[in-house]
Amino acid sequence: MTEDEAMGVIAERVSRETMNRLSDYATLLIKWQSRINLIARSTSAQIWSRHMLDSAQLLDHIPEKCAYWLDLGSGGGFPGLVCAAIAHEHHPEVQFALVEADQRKATFLREASRHMGLSVEVHNCRILDLAPQYADVISARALAPLAKLCEMAHIHLAPAGICLFPKGARHADEYAAASKDWLFAHDLMPSVTETDAAVLKIKELRHV
Repeated sequence: MTEDEAMGVIAERVSRETMNRLSDYATLLIKWQSRINLIARSTSAQIWSRHMLDSAQLLDHIPEKCAYWLDLGSGGGFPGLVCAAIAHEHHPEVQFALVEADQRKATFLREASRHMGLSVEVHNCRILDLAPQYADVISARALAPLAKLCEMAHIHLAPAGICLFPKGARHADEYAAASKDWLFAHDLMPSVTETDAAVLKIKELRHV
């Protein structure tokens, strides 16, 4: 998928104001990328097709009742800031919080959210050091294998909450490994960006 195609897919679903927010975010990301490694350098020319659209697709799976969305290991803001920008238009009742241990990246996330006019809380700490958040949705992208994500998410998930984890071609292997220590119901949805990737939706998460 080209950059123009990815932008077109998102533009069909959001207002011009939201597209402007995302475009400003992309510009700021490239500016900061010269100082901080926010995304893989090899994907700097594919922000919309590799990062924006891959993040935006998570909004397709937001539960009907969602008040609090927690994004783990937010890094450069994927998927958390992208979802927050789109939810600002379509789900304004949802509060977003991002968790990032790296102080420089946390500073970028605060600056980016301010620049985009979003009310997003940024926790600059380790995920396991954060007090339980009881989030309705927990997301994480390119952060850790599924087993480790389950460990991180478990303490922060509301009883009826869900996890949304974009996963690559080895998602079946990660599921098998995680199932040794964790029990959960799950749905596997095809990714809109890669044919062998998927979005894993997890609920009823508990330790074996």
